[in-house]
Amino acid sequence: MQRARSKRKSKGILLRTVLIFLCSYLFFLILWIQVKNYYGYAVTVVASELVAVLRDVRFEEMEQKEDVIQGTFSRPLPGNKADVLIDIPIKTSSYSFNTPLTFAIMAALFPFTRRKGRAYAEALFILVGVHLLYVLSLEANSLTTVFIERGLDVVGKPRLFVYQFLWEFTNNMVIRFEPFLIGIYIFIRFRKLDPINAKHPRPNP
Repeated sequence: MQRARSKRKSKGILLRTVLIFLCSYLFFLILWIQVKNYYGYAVTVVASELVAVLRDVRFEEMEQKEDVIQGTFSRPLPGNKADVLIDIPIKTSSYSFNTPLTFAIMAALFPFTRRKGRAYAEALFILVGVHLLYVLSLEANSLTTVFIERGLDVVGKPRLFVYQFLWEFTNNMVIRFEPFLIGIYIFIRFRKLDPINAKHPRPNP
């Protein structure tokens, strides 16, 4: 009897989790379409300021055309020559396309999560950090490549490898698996030990 009751309860929890995931995915997808350009602009500004310090360039301006945000950087040339300007376009959906799915997974894990405030604060921190890393690595790699092609910079092979590896790893691995990495992080670090019997613990024999 107890086993049958636990089985029915497990099925109920599974069904509820699936429904939460589907409904929240639809909700976050519609919401994200409305706000993603504003979010992308903010992320690009912060990442571009960091890149300007990292690559010793000046961050001049931003230009946004729907889903594409273009950052303009400059570097002074020797003598009295005009500064060289470099434009780097970044498509917001290239790194944020998985965000609604990430939020839906986070919502589905809500009933199984303890210390919810900290859990979701850390998850959001990781999400924004991944997006910043994407934009930063893309701009740093692009600037380095342009400088080398134009003879404006001499970069050692180890340093060039770091820029290229960071960009390729972020683009091909981290961004694509972002929802599942964050979901696994929440589940492992903040999961309830026994979500099925949390409210009605099994009596001692």
